[in-house]
Amino acid sequence: MKQSEYIQSFIKVDWKSGIAVFLVALPLCLGIALASGAPLLAGLVAGIVGGTIVSLLSGSELSVSGPAAGLTIIVATAIIELGSFPGFLVAVIFAGIIQIALGLLKLGKIGGFFPSSVIRGMLVAIGIVIILKQIPHAIGDDLDFIGEFEFDQKDGKNTFSEILASFSTLKAGALLISGIGLIILFSWTKLGETFRFLNALPASLFVVLAGVAMNESFAIWAPDWYLGDSKDHMVNLPIFASTSEVWSGLVSPDWSFITNSKVYSIALTLAIVASLESLLSLEATDSLDPLKRISSPDRELLAQGVGNVASGLLGGIPITSVIVRSSTNVYSGGKSRMSGFFHGILLLAAVLALPLYLNKIPLACLASVLLYTGYKLAHPSAFKKVIAEGWKQWVPFLVTVAVVVGVDLLWGIFIGTLVGLIFVILTNYSSVFTVFQNGNEVLIKFQKDVTFLHKMSLKEILRKIPTGSEVYIDTTKVHFMDHDIKQLIDEFIATAHERGIEADLKKK
Repeated sequence: MKQSEYIQSFIKVDWKSGIAVFLVALPLCLGIALASGAPLLAGLVAGIVGGTIVSLLSGSELSVSGPAAGLTIIVATAIIELGSFPGFLVAVIFAGIIQIALGLLKLGKIGGFFPSSVIRGMLVAIGIVIILKQIPHAIGDDLDFIGEFEFDQKDGKNTFSEILASFSTLKAGALLISGIGLIILFSWTKLGETFRFLNALPASLFVVLAGVAMNESFAIWAPDWYLGDSKDHMVNLPIFASTSEVWSGLVSPDWSFITNSKVYSIALTLAIVASLESLLSLEATDSLDPLKRISSPDRELLAQGVGNVASGLLGGIPITSVIVRSSTNVYSGGKSRMSGFFHGILLLAAVLALPLYLNKIPLACLASVLLYTGYKLAHPSAFKKVIAEGWKQWVPFLVTVAVVVGVDLLWGIFIGTLVGLIFVILTNYSSVFTVFQNGNEVLIKFQKDVTFLHKMSLKEILRKIPTGSEVYIDTTKVHFMDHDIKQLIDEFIATAHERGIEADLKKK
């Protein structure tokens, strides 16, 4: 896209989707930093870098980057292992350098080897996880950070036990705020048909404004429903007296750790996991893109690498392309990278100028925005479409969904891909050649390339051919034939007359 097209896209739609992504990203940046054992400002720095730098360099128009929930355990463990957050920043910088190298080596294409059934299963599973994880926040249970994704939680509960426990502490104010937020989001398109001016405004912004107004009114007319100004139920941005105080709050890398061998093993782990998450998020975002654009995975790895180097230098935690932000971008109508860039600018403004105002946003209304995104990702039509494609598609799809929901994202991708590859092998195994028989005439017709995996089935077919048969083997459609298969066919033709069989081979 040209610069003028980006400006036009931003004025028309991208500013609205940028606001929606910002509202989702803000609590995620804070929550992921908190869960990682890093300073809150480190999460915001990562979000700002992901929004401003990575969005402009990204291989995708719609992918949005920032701190990822999937890295929280790795980050928390690494900080404890090194005993120093400044030392950990050195590992983040080296992880970025490794990603840049991977991009330059054109290794981003590995993302294309994941089966589409697994990618679709990942999207649906993330939608389900978002819904399950946001139910407690929607009813006022905010003890766990809003971006948590693992099934087994640090507090000893799991996704389902957390939901059950949250009903015992239900807060009417939170339930009403999230309920009204969902009504606004689900009815926004219909309202836009009646009041056309609403089409020019972001629904998520109205959800937040309604949530703030309702909570402030509770303080006056229904104190028992008021969620307060506490960090438990509200956005909790750190407040700085001046811009210079923000700069002084940034943590610098401790380069003395450059001689610590643990830094390099942590950097390699971060680079591999962050790259995998980014590439899968890129594939998933492309599948959601209404324009069906094909992103450059190699350029994405370069962008992620530059982003992690910048984040580490500025005192931020690692970043990846994040499907929650990216899908919110898509479903909010984003058309270009300007929406991701604008969300980064808004995060920067939030840190520098707006913390007092943004801290009045109840987490319950942000939970409604995430619930709506989750519903879009896990829409029932997604299940119907995959099931209609046959069991070889829906089995790996459902396995991926089950493991992502029941364990975590990375395990879901790993197990789902393993099952998907098994089905790919089975499909290739069963459809390589076809046997036609008419009286004593037998035609063995090969449909595509054949490998040693088909040796046993072909050997069994040849063994069962009765005496007196006339056999025609057609390999005209085969571009590659494994040596074992070629040897088996040659041996059969060479010895066929001894069994009273006439055999003929038709090649290209």
